[in-house]
Amino acid sequence: MIEVIREKCIGCELCLKACAYDAIVIKDKVAEIDMDKCTLCGACVSACPFDAIIIRKFGQEKIDRSQFKDIWIFAEQKNNEIAPVVFELLGKGSELAEQRECDLVAILMGHNIEDLSKELIAYGADKVIMVDDPRLKDFLDLPYTKTLSELAYKYKPEIILSGASVMGRSFIPRVAVELHTGLTADCTGLEIDPDTTNLLQTRPAFGGNILATIVTPNHLPQMATVRHKVMDPLEKDDSRKGIVIKEIIDFSGLKDDTKFLGFIKDESQMVNLVEADLVVTGGRGLKNKDNFVIIEDLAKVLNGAIGASRASVDANWISYPHQVGQTGKTIKPKIYIAVGISGAIQHLAGMQSSDYIIAINKDPDAPIFKVADLGLVGDLFEIVPQITKKLR
Repeated sequence: MIEVIREKCIGCELCLKACAYDAIVIKDKVAEIDMDKCTLCGACVSACPFDAIIIRKFGQEKIDRSQFKDIWIFAEQKNNEIAPVVFELLGKGSELAEQRECDLVAILMGHNIEDLSKELIAYGADKVIMVDDPRLKDFLDLPYTKTLSELAYKYKPEIILSGASVMGRSFIPRVAVELHTGLTADCTGLEIDPDTTNLLQTRPAFGGNILATIVTPNHLPQMATVRHKVMDPLEKDDSRKGIVIKEIIDFSGLKDDTKFLGFIKDESQMVNLVEADLVVTGGRGLKNKDNFVIIEDLAKVLNGAIGASRASVDANWISYPHQVGQTGKTIKPKIYIAVGISGAIQHLAGMQSSDYIIAINKDPDAPIFKVADLGLVGDLFEIVPQITKKLR
């Protein structure tokens, strides 16, 4: 908390000038701070030559780090099929577990899921903690939060990782709040600091213009959600041995008014956008919805997925599941073909890690050409149909 010592304040207004949030007023020659506006940035403290403003920091109970061990991976599954990002996390998790000299543990929730534990072990898990319960058959925030939180309280993991999927982004923050710890979302890099043993969690910030490395030094477990297609899975080894631990969670006291109504599959995408090795994406340069058939034809002949820029989606030319970028999907195909896309930084954040990028745009100064391996400057309405015809 921040406090003004009235006996020392002379109303010089230096703090008022230093405050960028208009949170200070002078009344009766004494500074008063509006706590609804104050961000505790400390600028006023530094500006006061009379030490009349202080910020009091309350201490916290020291954590016994020796009680926390192992690295946990939330093994997301839907319809008894493990999400691909889980295998990527197991690959990275095995590297981190080796550095920390601990076990890599997969947390598996659902109903009639016992066979999935073997697959998790084959991809690197040393242990699988499984909760098989009808309440967990379909994903709902509160039952999943209760399950993972209670397991974490019991076993005390040092690190918990999840994919930055719809499911992970939905309930993992709730778990972090329940465990009174921090959470770094949308990470693209994870490393162990050799000096402090803290988890270094790297994520893009400011539209991908910078990479921020975040640590959680004073709370455990350390938690992060990780983008799909930024880490590499281990080779599957069916001969690997592991331990399966079955746990039971009591849901009788859980009050949850939400219900799972059903799942509607996106039938407009023949190839999964996130998993595709080749993606053809259309942008504002297509001019209207009807012209998206050019993108569809090229994607079909290449057996690729169809992507779209935010501008295309906002214009209702194509549905949101096709959107690539900071507010859409992050993908890493072997080949990415950007058609009529200028290359805004928000779009680049979702596709610039593609192995090979081909850009088609009539503007030679379009930012997309700065990240492209091959650039074609010209009219997309002439170029793309010719490519499609040639490939056929």
